[in-house]
Order: sequence, then C-alpha cells, then structure tokens
Amino acid sequence: MKHHRRGPRFTFCLQAGALLAAASTVLLAAPAGAATLQQVSNWGASGVPAYVAMFIYVPDNLAANPPILVVSHYCSGDAAGVFNEAKSGGIVAASDQYGFIMIYPQNHLPGTTRNCWDVGSTASLTHDGGGDTQAIAQMVKYTISKYQANADRVYATGTSSGAMMTEALLAVYPDVFKAGAEFSGVPAGCWSDGYDPSNQWSGNCAGGKTTHTAQEWGDMVRAMYPGYSGYRPRIQLWHGLADTTILPPNQTEAIKEWTNVLGLATNPTSTATVTFSGHSWTHQSWQNTCGYTVLDAWSEANGPHGTDANLNATYVIPFLGLDKTSATDPEVAQCGASGTGGSSGSGGSSGSGGNRDGGNRDGDGSGGNGGAQGSGGNGSGGSASNGGAQGSGGSRASGGSESSGGSLGAGGQLGTGGSPVAGESGAGGSGGNMNTGTVGGSGSGGSAPVGATVPNGCNCALDAAHFSQRAGVKTVVALGLVLGALARRRRKAGAQE
Repeated sequence: MKHHRRGPRFTFCLQAGALLAAASTVLLAAPAGAATLQQVSNWGASGVPAYVAMFIYVPDNLAANPPILVVSHYCSGDAAGVFNEAKSGGIVAASDQYGFIMIYPQNHLPGTTRNCWDVGSTASLTHDGGGDTQAIAQMVKYTISKYQANADRVYATGTSSGAMMTEALLAVYPDVFKAGAEFSGVPAGCWSDGYDPSNQWSGNCAGGKTTHTAQEWGDMVRAMYPGYSGYRPRIQLWHGLADTTILPPNQTEAIKEWTNVLGLATNPTSTATVTFSGHSWTHQSWQNTCGYTVLDAWSEANGPHGTDANLNATYVIPFLGLDKTSATDPEVAQCGASGTGGSSGSGGSSGSGGNRDGGNRDGDGSGGNGGAQGSGGNGSGGSASNGGAQGSGGSRASGGSESSGGSLGAGGQLGTGGSPVAGESGAGGSGGNMNTGTVGGSGSGGSAPVGATVPNGCNCALDAAHFSQRAGVKTVVALGLVLGALARRRRKAGAQE
C-alpha cells in the first residue's frame, strides 16, 4: 500500500488548527475574574476571641480608596455559606461592579464548630470589650491599612445571627460603621436577656419576650459606648411576619430602639405596600431632618425566617450607598456628620453640632451648645437644626443617667442567664440562609432564598469586560507569536524539500 507523504503545508495546517482550537477553549473557559473568597491568617487580632476567623473578598476591579462591607453569617454557618448567599442575592456582583471590599468574618476557625455569634455577652456589647464585635472591628482596621480602604465608608450586613451581629456592630462601633442592613435579627442588646454562652443563644429574645420602651432601648445602646457623642449609623431592617425562629416582635422592638437612637419620630415618614418576586411587604421609612432616609423597615406578609429577599442587592446596595463611588458616605455628603450621637445625662447639655437623638442630624454647631436637655423627658424627637435647642425627646428618662459614667438607667440593664436551644438549621446547601430553619436543628447552612428574583444578580457586561481585558488580549497575543513561529518552520521545511 502506497503512503502519501504529508508535507509541511499539511502539518502546519494541522498544528495551526489544533492551536486555534486550544485557544478557543482557553477563551471560552477563561473566568470573568480571578477574585475569590480568601482566608486571612494574620489580621492583627489582639485581645479578642481566638476562635474567630477572617475571610475577605477583594474584587479585581478594586476601587481607589475602596469602601468596605462586612457580611456576617447565620447560626451554624460559615463565611463560604453566606458568601454564596450574597452571590445569589447579587451583592458579590455589586462588589465586582463598584469595587468595594467584602469582609466575611467566621465565628470558628476552619475545622472547628461553633453555633451563633456572641451578641449577648458584656464583652461583645461593650466598645473594645474583647468580644466578637471587637474582633470584627479589628478586621476592618486591618483591611483599611492593607488595601488603603476608606475608613469613612464602612458598612455591615448579615442574616439571622449575622443580622444580630449587624445591629450589634452599629450599636457598639458607631465610630466605625456608617450604615447596616440586617435580615431577621434582633435589637442590639436584646440577646443579653437569657443569654447562654455555651451555644450563644437567647430563648427569651428569640421568642419575642424581650420588650422595652424606646427610651430604654436607646439607653441600652448608648451604654455600649459610654461617652460617645458622634455620628450614629443608619439601618435597614428586614423581617418575615411568619418567622417562627426569631419571632416578629423583634422587628417592632428594633424599630423602637433605632427611632430613639437616631432621634426620630415614632411614626414613619412614609409607609407603602410593595410587591416583588411574588411577595408582599410593608415598607416604612424614616427621614432625618435634612431629608435623608436613616431607618428603613421591611416586613414581609407571611414571610419565613430569613425572608424571601435575603441579601437582595437591589435594595441593600442603594440604602448603604455602595452604588456611589465618592469618597464620602452619601448621607454625610448630604447632611454632614455632626450630632452628639445620643449621649444624654440628667440635665446635661448636648454638644455643638446638634443631637441626633433629639431629632437633629444636620446641625453645623452654630447657635450655641445645641440646647440643654431636660432631666427626665421621654419625648419623641424634637429637632435642633443648626445647634438649636432640642425637643422634648432629647433627654433620657429619670434613672437612665449616662453623663460621664455611662451607667444604664432603669430598664436598661443588660440581662444575663438563661439557656439556649441547640441552634438554627434548615434543609439545603451550605450557601443557603435557613429560611425554613428551626431552632434546635442540625443542618449545615439552610436552604437558599425561596422565589427571590434579583434583576442585577448577574452582571454579564462586567463578565465581558473581564473576558476582553484579561483572557482575550493575553491569549490572542500568544496565539500570534506561536503562529509566526509555525510559519517560519513551514518556510524552512519547504526550502529543504
């Protein structure tokens, strides 16, 4: 049988064809970006629980002087699980688009187990008290230093136990955080009522049994950072009204707490019924005296634990202002960062610049000391624009003195004792949020949100940009070099024939 010789032209075509096929495979398989969730081994932890671990997501498209978003996980969860949840809700895509960094704290080192975040002990509910909250504050400090991140644009969010951590962080570290959005949490300080450190649970608070007046809640928050008189973070609250794990009264109590802390009226500025993804919500908003929404409450009719909108970037990202790339937080840009942040001694005077608890957040310090506070008033938020006198809501109730000593007034004492249940869980993968989870279960992360639709969950335009800038350009350049080499080989072989 005669064999036909295959010359250099044929060989070149085969080689070129194979190379083109391989290049096509590389281009099609090239990821949109190389950013992944990474553990940080040495983040400068000092005087905080050794069990806490730090994970971080730094987008490829990192902004200059980037903002920071802390995302805290649910009970029995981990950083990877809530990262997947944030990815499903579109928050990871928002990080890729706007260039902000995300910190994912984890309340146990890899390979170990722990239940919920500690948001019930005195250590965690005291500024620089050595608890879980301080560990997260140190992660923020590390990230600011490591990545030249924006210390004036730090935010927090989380689900379930992570939602409780979000409220605690805003209360304990108002000097660090500008805003937060929480899903199915409890008022800051509530978890101390019947708290059991063995698995970080409070049956009293979870069961909706812990109630206080707005003034008592506010005093409890102010006692977490005695003497603090600065900016107080805005907050977004989400809760399902059929939640059987963290009962709905916690939404009502949280509203009472934050209206007092932020110096807002009892009644919202606006109330509306909103339907999205087939679910109905009552949406209440409170604006400060300069017209910025600082309290945003969403209550889902028949909604489960975790709600059907967990970590939904459509609503969370604009409220936090992470869709803005300016160096200044949007609320601060509009209203200024003045205000005494709610300190209030018996008969004490507020600091210059206006008092947020009394209803003022946009004073500029002119006009004297901001007005003396009464010695027992429990009114509802008088305004004090430009440093003027506070309304009757500016002062603490009798017995709630916190001038210089920071002691809690009657009703403001942090509770202790009590026992927990075994924790939350639900069916589903490790990236879920325990929407249907129950107290006392043992699953590993819970089910993913039910029926949630996130219009911006996938940023295809961003993927195409990464494809072109990274994989496409580099591969085409390499392809040209190799094809040139093969052409030279062909010419040499033809000369030898």
